Amino acid sequence: MTDTVEQGAKLAASAPSPLASSAAFGTFAIVFAIAAPVIYVASELGGFPLFTYHPGTNRIDLGFALARPNEGPAMYWYGWIATTLTASALVAAAAAWLPRPVAARIPLFPIWLLPLIALPILAYALMPFWTR
Repeated sequence: MTDTVEQGAKLAASAPSPLASSAAFGTFAIVFAIAAPVIYVASELGGFPLFTYHPGTNRIDLGFALARPNEGPAMYWYGWIATTLTASALVAAAAAWLPRPVAARIPLFPIWLLPLIALPILAYALMPFWTR
């Protein structure tokens, strides 16, 4: 019985570390969290959805497309989210390749500061939808 326990302990010690504890994944997560609010605000203010969804006709257009007459509204939010996820993942994947000393210098405060800055900007930008 003790041989089995010792073999299990040796096997666990030699197993690779899980992804969540790797330095590259930590860098990916930090940079993704920093890039996402910036890219979302830029995507929304610049009108850069990856696609436009038209729920009235269940149609999807690539990029920005205006609503057509008598077909209901166009929904851009899904496209903004897709743009944000894609671009943030690309930026974070590139940052995951940074050397460890460089990655360790990435500050953590933008993770909470940038969403707080983005909220009033987005609230102001979306004000026409609330004041009709």
